[in-house]
Amino acid sequence: MEKKPLPKSENIYETACPILYAMELIGQKWKLPILWYIADAENQTLRYRELERKVVGITATMLTKCLRELERDGFVTRTQYATIPPTVEYSLAERGRTLIPALESVYRWAEEQMR
Repeated sequence: MEKKPLPKSENIYETACPILYAMELIGQKWKLPILWYIADAENQTLRYRELERKVVGITATMLTKCLRELERDGFVTRTQYATIPPTVEYSLAERGRTLIPALESVYRWAEEQMR
């Protein structure tokens, strides 16, 4: 793989740098853990409260913000059921599923580095 120098401009839309583009989409502190827990769940689906319990340290406000952004960017799908109280589930969308092999590689790399 040929390495290209990082562009000097910080505007990802001017530089078209794939790393900067990826970081813009998923670089926020909580997004990768959210995606990881959804991917690891049975049927790759979790309810909001399950995510809130699994992602230790995240506030409800931040979880909601991240889930909205992940949905907007095509990584997760939100399904709301007409129940009382309302039940909301999040599952990986196609774009989110394509990210999982890369996340698994990062996970293995981090495991090795932690030894």
